[in-house]
Amino acid sequence: MGSSRAGVGNYLLNAHVLENKQQTRRVAALVHHAQRLALRRWRQLVWLSGDAQHCQTLAQALWQAHPWQAPLWVGEEYLSPRKARTRLGAEHQLVVLDTHGTGFDPEAFGALTGTITAGGLLVLLTPQPWGESPDLDYARCADHPWHWSDMNCHFLARLARQLHASPDVVRWRADQTLHLPRLPLRKVDDTGSGDSDCLTSDQAYVVKQLVGLKRRRPLVITADRGRGKSAALGIACARLLANKAQRVVLTAPRLSAVESVFERVAALCPDGRRVAPGQFVLAQGSELVFLPPDGLTEQINAGQQGGDGSYLMVDEAAAIPAALLGQWLAAFPRIAFATTVHGYEGSGRGFALRFRATLDRLTPQWKALTLNTPIRWHSGDPLEALVNQLLLLKAPLPIAQRDGNALTTKVLDRAWLAQQDDALEKLFGLLVQSHYRTSPNDLRQLLDSPGTQLRMIEQASEPQAVLVTREEGGFEASLADQVACGERRPQGHLLAQSLATHSGSREALTARWRRVVRIATHPERRRQGLGQTLLHEDMAAAKQQGTALYGATFGAEASLLRFWLTLGFTPVRLGITRETSTGEFAVMVAKALNSEGEAVLTDLSERFQAALPGLLAFELKALPAAVLVLLLGQVPSISLSDREWQDVEDVATAHRAPSLARPALQALAREASHRALTEPQQQAHQQLSAWAFQNSALANAHNDAVKALRLAVNSLIEVK
Repeated sequence: MGSSRAGVGNYLLNAHVLENKQQTRRVAALVHHAQRLALRRWRQLVWLSGDAQHCQTLAQALWQAHPWQAPLWVGEEYLSPRKARTRLGAEHQLVVLDTHGTGFDPEAFGALTGTITAGGLLVLLTPQPWGESPDLDYARCADHPWHWSDMNCHFLARLARQLHASPDVVRWRADQTLHLPRLPLRKVDDTGSGDSDCLTSDQAYVVKQLVGLKRRRPLVITADRGRGKSAALGIACARLLANKAQRVVLTAPRLSAVESVFERVAALCPDGRRVAPGQFVLAQGSELVFLPPDGLTEQINAGQQGGDGSYLMVDEAAAIPAALLGQWLAAFPRIAFATTVHGYEGSGRGFALRFRATLDRLTPQWKALTLNTPIRWHSGDPLEALVNQLLLLKAPLPIAQRDGNALTTKVLDRAWLAQQDDALEKLFGLLVQSHYRTSPNDLRQLLDSPGTQLRMIEQASEPQAVLVTREEGGFEASLADQVACGERRPQGHLLAQSLATHSGSREALTARWRRVVRIATHPERRRQGLGQTLLHEDMAAAKQQGTALYGATFGAEASLLRFWLTLGFTPVRLGITRETSTGEFAVMVAKALNSEGEAVLTDLSERFQAALPGLLAFELKALPAAVLVLLLGQVPSISLSDREWQDVEDVATAHRAPSLARPALQALAREASHRALTEPQQQAHQQLSAWAFQNSALANAHNDAVKALRLAVNSLIEVK
């Protein structure tokens, strides 16, 4: 018995030694493969699958087998995936992304791939098999009452399928052999820039154009990730501050997005110092100042920014609404817009489509520039191509159809869609170009989020418009009361929970809703009624299914609000602070589909109308006048009394101080909202409404302003 046990022990020991030798050879082969990648200035993904302990042991062996530059481990006991998403400006030669204890975070994966330098590896640790069930990260999209473990996992299954099939992946089963793909010869890249601060010739050209910015000739710079866009902005800012400009203003959706700009300025201006997170001052006093979009807009409106000699650099412009960019364009004579063409920072393609008309109208001599040459890696990089495929970062825009083929509407099955790569790419491409910010997480939401439905109009197998909706509400009365009191915050149900929390309506949560998440129409098919068709058909289907209310939430921009009002929707809530990344107030609209919905909508509408005047006087003083007059049009019209008409006429034709007749002027602004006005009257109406409800400075500063207000009032007076 003893010898038998000893024999078994020796067998296991020999097997362990043999396995260690095999692992050592595999790790050495992988290090050699990375060295071959470095010669081509490429990077690659290593898919290491198996049980957690085995995978972690092998990844640690790889970590220790080579002097990697700034290796990074992301996982349960190290840097969390959520924090890893913020490392856009960092550089790593080895990144281990361990999903065993955290699940797969699509946005962290996308962000980390951009930090890996030439010759680097992204080692993805997953269970085996992978993609057959949801993982822990699905908890972030498991809306109440769903549990993440009960959800579909079409997104993960698609990833696993593509990783299995891709020729650009190093596949390593922890209990099996290592598969190293062949590396083809690479093409020769850009050989030099002619500029000591720039790494490529196109980066040097962009810097030259930025430094030589001309009045009313803005630059629009687009680039794929890793092309040195932010570095080019930093080099140009340093040169402008050293030679031309006393101040350069920099803006982006968040300060972290332009950290590399500040780092580049600091490297090129060693005599300067960063006196605040968003401020760098040179020795001679010139400064680079970061302002978030909302803060920048407020300072422009107050006359504190812009004007002759001022410079503005806008990074990640695709994540900022075109209307806001147009306002900045009018304020700054010298301005540049830079944005990523593809990726989670925002869709540069959608930005160009939306903003081109504004540029053509205000500054027809604008110039487009493109950064093509990668800096951290060379063209043909296997990792870049793979990530673009996995996360659909280059999802193509479908072909706009103008032939005689019939338009067809269909509700899409998400399990089918996840298997149809071509159809999914086109559909996602349509969504990306229509929205200023689309992330890899949105792709997972599209395929797996509970209660999500997809409705599409296609022609000749090409998507022309798509509608994404989500089911909300249906809470028990006790839970709805807890939410309204701020005691509970179940995940999801954005619109219904917001109305319950901020408006106090418990019924907004007990009723069933369908909320519009996204609606997108091909840019060449807009204003042809396709979006309205999708909404009408979906509302009819929701009504048949017993849904009480149909709603949407979006940035309060006049043309967009007008679209929803035209369809018969009613405003039910307006956010009281601007979104930091967009500079807009959020508005919620709803439409009743049955008698229960009518009762809820009546209550929500009355609450909103009662609160609106007070909000306009305080929290919503900065709401655009064009949006204000549309909202006033939703307040029931009440005819002016004889006394109110007398007060109005005294302001318009006599010497009555407008402030002493404010109630009558507010009544006139509400009454005029229900009339068909000429274009001059519309301008007068906006002027009057902004003064009457928001105390704008129009009639508070000097005699000319008072005279302008009297003229505006006079143009709105009707013969009684």
